[in-house]
Amino acid sequence: MTTEYHDNAEDDSSSFWNQEPRPVSLSGVTRFRRWLFPSLTVLVVLVLIIVVAASNTTSWNRLWSVEKTISNLTESSSSAHQLAKGVAKDVQRLKFAVEGNKDQLTSVSEALKQLSALDDISKTVATLKCSLERLINNGSSVDGCCSIGWDSFGSSCYFFSRTPLAWNDARDWCNGHEAHLVIMVTDEEWDFVIHHTTGTFYWVGLTDERTGKWEWVNRTPYVMNRRRWLPGQPDAWTRHGLGPGDEDCAHLHHDGRLNDLHCSTRLRYICQKHSQRG
Repeated sequence: MTTEYHDNAEDDSSSFWNQEPRPVSLSGVTRFRRWLFPSLTVLVVLVLIIVVAASNTTSWNRLWSVEKTISNLTESSSSAHQLAKGVAKDVQRLKFAVEGNKDQLTSVSEALKQLSALDDISKTVATLKCSLERLINNGSSVDGCCSIGWDSFGSSCYFFSRTPLAWNDARDWCNGHEAHLVIMVTDEEWDFVIHHTTGTFYWVGLTDERTGKWEWVNRTPYVMNRRRWLPGQPDAWTRHGLGPGDEDCAHLHHDGRLNDLHCSTRLRYICQKHSQRG
């Protein structure tokens, strides 16, 4: 008995190709996609929050700095205002003080004017007294008085000439009036003489003609003081064209300082004598 075998390959093949594929599970992908967008959104929001927070921090720092600056300016303005108020009060107090002392200042000024007037009156009285005593004594000298036309200072009388003479002639004129060309030793004497001679040249009693060294007409040595001389003087200049010799005689320049000139030059002169000799 023969057993027949049937090949079911075709049927099997047909059933293989016609078999529906197994459904693939998409639950994992869907779940991933479902959470991806919210996560990105949250991340973006966090970044924005951080950026805004940083920006706000910078802004707050700037605002704080501005506020502090304004506060400092306000304090400075307040201090300046207080200082101004203090100064204004001080000025007001000074004004009141000046107003309060105005009468006293006026009184002092009037007193000084009266003293000045009294001094002038005293000098006038002394001059009149000397003149009266000279008349009584038939014009002879009077102790303690200066002759008419002579100015009194300290214990001396001074004559400021208006007529120019050579130095030697001026010396002789003074000697003829029981006087000598002026000798100035103290600062007070210098100041008095300069006050009366400013603007004009005057011979004084100073020369180096006798010994080549500067000395007063009474032959007392002269102590050199450069501040009393014009710059570069005395220079003993020889190109003056006034005859032999250099500049051996001293005079007061118009600004009160000394200069040397040839003794033949004609200038005004100053005589001096003791007031007790009349």
